[in-house]
Amino acid sequence: IAGRHLPGKVLCRPICAECRGDRTGHTDTHSLWYTFTIAPKSRHQPQWCTVQGQVDKMTFLHYNCGNKATEPFGTLGQAIHGTNTWREQIETVHYMAEELTKKLLANLPEAFATSDPLFLQVKMSCQHKANGHTTGSWDFGSTEETFLTFDAENRTWKVHYAGAKQMKEKWEHDPDVNQFFYITSMGDCKSWLTNFLMHWEKMPQATQTAGPMATALARPMSTATMSNSWRLSVLLPYIVLVIV
Repeated sequence: IAGRHLPGKVLCRPICAECRGDRTGHTDTHSLWYTFTIAPKSRHQPQWCTVQGQVDKMTFLHYNCGNKATEPFGTLGQAIHGTNTWREQIETVHYMAEELTKKLLANLPEAFATSDPLFLQVKMSCQHKANGHTTGSWDFGSTEETFLTFDAENRTWKVHYAGAKQMKEKWEHDPDVNQFFYITSMGDCKSWLTNFLMHWEKMPQATQTAGPMATALARPMSTATMSNSWRLSVLLPYIVLVIV
């Protein structure tokens, strides 16, 4: 397995000690979500992919995987746009979109693989609770139902649809896949949320109210360039124990 090579740096970095605490002073529970919607190429549609980012149900990011177009949403999106954290998340999100597309299409349950048109959906999240505890998870499925969940905190898999059992068994026994999902949700996601909340607390109180999910119209995209491998072995030296 080749290593994950990204421009300039490895984004799935060590989970640093300073990121373990809540540096923002927030005492409430906060969450960060990334929703990947993937439409494979078919006779009905070209391949396309979009990513939506939300903090506490407030949309701040819309990303087009095909042309790498990034659109900040709302006051929070405008506040963090152009920061180092913003750029790091975009590079990582683009990489994840490419790899998720490839991995999902290669391991889809039969009932989903034969659907046309097919709209896949992956949700990656992390949650920082009021007591300082952090959790993370990945949900895999279609836009209509979830068929597999990865609990990043406990590194356990749960099947919601019998046809996904084979996918679960394959990924469950792949240490690189498990480490990637674990570090991204418990490391990168947690670090991003901490930094986003620093900007959040500087915003006027009225703009911090969680609003409804912004609706982004899906548009066909050019086929994204797929990586030739899962490229995760470079992450292994960076794995550390998370203390929560």
